[in-house]
Amino acid sequence: MISTQDLKNKLIVFVKAETGQSPENATANDFWRALSRVVIEQLTERWEKTEERYKKERQTHYFSAEFLEGRSLLNNLINLDLHKVAAQAVAELGYDLSTLEEEEVDPGLGNGGLGRLAACFLDSCATANLPVRGYGILYRYGLFRQEIEQGFQKEYPDAWMEQPYPFVVRRNQQKVRIHYQDLEVYAVPYDMPVTGFATENINTLRLWKAEPAQEFDFNLFNSQRFDDAVIQRNRVNDICRVLYPNDSSYDGKVLRVRQQYFFVSASLQTIVADYMQHHGQDLSHFADYNTIQLNDTHPVIAIPELMRILTDEHKMDWQDAWQITCRVFAYTNHTIMGEALEKWEVGIFRYLFPRIMQIIERIDGQFREEARQRGLNEDQLQHLAPLGDGHIRMAWLAVYGSHSVNGVAAMHTRILQQETMRDFYRLWPQRFNNKTNGVTPRRWLRLCNPELADLLTELSGSEAWLTDMDRLQALHPYASDDSVMRRLMAIKQRNKDKLARYIGQTAHCEIDPTSLFDVQIKRLHEYKRQLLNALLILDDYFRLKENPGRVIQPSTYIFAAKAAPGYFRAKAIIKFINEVALLVNQDPDTSPFMRVVFLPNYNVSKAEKLFPAADVSEQISTVGMEASGTGNMKFMMNGALTLGTCDGANVEIGEAAGYDNNYIFGCRVEDFPQTKGYYNPQWQYQNITGLRRCVDTLIDGTFNDAGTGMFRDLYHGLLYGSDWQPADPYYVLGDFDEYRRTRQRVQRDYRDQLAWARKCWLNIINSGNFSSDRTIRDYADEIWQIEPAALHPET
Repeated sequence: MISTQDLKNKLIVFVKAETGQSPENATANDFWRALSRVVIEQLTERWEKTEERYKKERQTHYFSAEFLEGRSLLNNLINLDLHKVAAQAVAELGYDLSTLEEEEVDPGLGNGGLGRLAACFLDSCATANLPVRGYGILYRYGLFRQEIEQGFQKEYPDAWMEQPYPFVVRRNQQKVRIHYQDLEVYAVPYDMPVTGFATENINTLRLWKAEPAQEFDFNLFNSQRFDDAVIQRNRVNDICRVLYPNDSSYDGKVLRVRQQYFFVSASLQTIVADYMQHHGQDLSHFADYNTIQLNDTHPVIAIPELMRILTDEHKMDWQDAWQITCRVFAYTNHTIMGEALEKWEVGIFRYLFPRIMQIIERIDGQFREEARQRGLNEDQLQHLAPLGDGHIRMAWLAVYGSHSVNGVAAMHTRILQQETMRDFYRLWPQRFNNKTNGVTPRRWLRLCNPELADLLTELSGSEAWLTDMDRLQALHPYASDDSVMRRLMAIKQRNKDKLARYIGQTAHCEIDPTSLFDVQIKRLHEYKRQLLNALLILDDYFRLKENPGRVIQPSTYIFAAKAAPGYFRAKAIIKFINEVALLVNQDPDTSPFMRVVFLPNYNVSKAEKLFPAADVSEQISTVGMEASGTGNMKFMMNGALTLGTCDGANVEIGEAAGYDNNYIFGCRVEDFPQTKGYYNPQWQYQNITGLRRCVDTLIDGTFNDAGTGMFRDLYHGLLYGSDWQPADPYYVLGDFDEYRRTRQRVQRDYRDQLAWARKCWLNIINSGNFSSDRTIRDYADEIWQIEPAALHPET
C-alpha cells in the first residue's frame, strides 16, 4: 500500500501538473482532482490485469440506459483501503478529506431506482470477482438539475462535465462506427473503474460518447455559412446530450430510439471483436463465452442488432444466429405499467435503420409461425407478436428473444406470470424466474452510515458482514440489550442532527432534529402516491388547528423527487407539496409540531444523507404497481421502519424483519381487482372524516397554482376522471383512511424509544436478503452461469 508521504508527494506533483501553480495557490477542487488522479494511478495495473483475465472467461455484459453511480472518490478510497492514508496526506497539506469529497459532483448518468440498481449490481459483481462489465451512455447533462421556484419544478441542464471527470478514462483507440440511414457516428468509449470491497479485481463500466464522423463541413464554414457547417455535429451531440429526452413529439421519439441503438450497437461490436481476438473467428461458440443482461426495455434493440452482426457481417445462417442470440440474451422486466413497456412506431425504425426493421419483421414472422404450431389463434398472435398496430413492442421482443425473463420481487414476478405476460408464461414457463432486487451495503451502510457500520462490526467481531449480510442475524440477542439499543438511537440522533443542519443550510428551513423524520424520496409518479402523503399531512394540519392542545408526536415530513419534464400532473403534485409546506411551516400554531420539507435536485449524495437519518420509510405505492423498489431496502438497512402498502418488496421486507416491526397497510394484490371493481372515490370524498376539506383545497383558493390549472386537474382526476382514465386510478382516496390510522399508530409507537429501537434493530440485522450480493449470486448461478475470476496479489 502507498505510504502517506508518497501519496502526499504524488498530490503535489499532480496539482502542479494539472494547474501550473504551487499547492499553496491551489484550490480545494484542484486537490480533489489530484487525489482522484492518484486513485486512478493506484488501480491502473490491477484494472488492466482484470480486463485481460475476464476476456478469457465466460463473461456477462450488463446493458442499461442508466447507471446512477454517485460520487466516486470516497467509495474508491474505502474499497482500496486508502481512506486513512488519504485523510492524513491531505491533512498535512491543510485540507480535511470530507471537504475535498464535497468538491465532487454527482455524475449525471442516471435518474432513479433503475440506474441505482445497475450501480449496486456492478459493485457486487466487482466485490465477488465476477467477470461482468456494464455498458451505457456518457450523458453530457444527465436528466436535469431540478430547482424549485415559487413551488414549481424548473429544469436546468445538469452540467456535471464542465470540467473532465477524472474517474472516466477515454479509450480513443477502441472507438467504433455506428451507421444510421441518415447519419454516420463514432462511438468513443470512456471507461469507469468499479472497485470491489477487499478484492484485487477492478471491474469496468463502459460509457459511450457520440462524436461526428466528420467534425464539420469546412466548405460551408469557409463560405461563411457557419450555422449550416455544424448542423451535423449538433445532431450527433444530441445523441448523448441528455438522459431520456422528452418523447412527447415525433422528433423526441426518434432521438430516444437513435440513442438506444447507439450504445447497444457500439457495445455489441466491441463484444464480438473481443471474442474473435481471444477465441478465434468461429462465432458458433459465442454464446458459450458471452451472456448479455438487458436492464429493462431500453437496450432490447440489441436483439435484432446482434442478428444483423451475425448474419450480415459474419454470414451466419439465420437459424444458427437465432439460437445463439436467444442463448446470449436475458431480460429483466421492471414494470407492469403499459406506458413503460416501450412501443416504437415502425416508421421510426424504417427511417433510422431499415435493415434492423427487416430483421424485426422476420423475427415477427418466425414468432407467428411458431405460435401457430403451438396452437395459438389469430387474436392471441396479434396480442403477443413483436409487431402489432404499427408498433414494435420491445418487451414482447425481449421475451421472445431471450432465454430468461425475470421480475425483481416475488410479487412482481407473480404478476408477470399470472397477468402481464400470462400467455408468454404458458408458452415458455421455464424462461420466467424471480430475482428480488438488492442494494450494496458498502455504499448504503458502510459509506453513508459509518457509525452504524462500526457498531455492527464491533458486535459481530469483524467486517465480514459487509460481504455476507446474513451474518448479522447472529446479532439478534442484542435487541434485548438496552445499552446497545440506546447506542443505536444515539447514532440515529447524530445522523438526524447532521441532516437537520444540512436542510437548514441548503433548504433554509429549520427543523427539529428530535422530531420523527418521516421520509418519502423517490421518482415523482402518481402511482407512488406522494399526493396521498401530502393530503394526510394537510389533514393533520387541519386537525391540529381545530384542537391546538391535542398531544401530537412532533414530525418532520421530508420529500425529494423529480418529475419528468413533460409529466404535467406529477409536476402539479410537486407544486401542491410545496404549497402545503408553505402553509404548515409559516403557521405558528402548527410549525412547532409539524414541518414539511421538499429537497430539490434529489441525487445519490443527498440520498446518502437522508437514509441514515430517516425514522419512517414511506413506501405507499398503489398495490401491484411498484415492481420492487430499492429505496425501501436502503431505509431498512439503516434502521428506518417501513410504512407501506402490500406492494413490491415491502412484502418481503415484512416477512424478513417481521410484520410487527413494520407498518404494512391496505389491500392485498390478489384482492385489489375486486376492490377496484366497485370503487367510487366520490363515496370516500363524501364520507371519510376530514378528507373532503383536504381535497377541496385544490379548488377553494387555499392554495395558488398561479393560474396553471394544475390543481383543478388534480381535483378532477381524483373525483371525476376523464375520457381516457377513470377517477382516482391510483386509489389515493380509497387508501386514505387506513393510511391515516396506520400513521397514527406509527407516531404513537415512536414515543417508546426503546421499543422502537428494537424494531429498527430487527430490520437492520434481517436485511441480508436485500443485499445486492445475494441478488448477484442468484443472477450468476441461475441466469448467467459465470464463475468468479479472482486476481491474486502476486498476479
